[in-house]
Amino acid sequence: MNPPKVNALDYIQFLIAAQKAYTCTEASRSHPEEGDPPAHDAYVRMLQRQPPETEALWHEAKPLIDRSRGLLELG
Repeated sequence: MNPPKVNALDYIQFLIAAQKAYTCTEASRSHPEEGDPPAHDAYVRMLQRQPPETEALWHEAKPLIDRSRGLLELG
């Protein structure tokens, strides 16, 4: 089996840099030109490999959320 062409860090960097379009197609377009750049399917496959468990993320974000106002408190 071939190793994945993209990883979570590639996708996170795309999300940070993206201004308007957050699609896998746009992520593949923004990848640096190289010998064999990843297609948008590489990002789709990477996202499907991620576990759907969000409990750890919720525990990290919960203290930052003011549930009465619906806002993040970013200290």
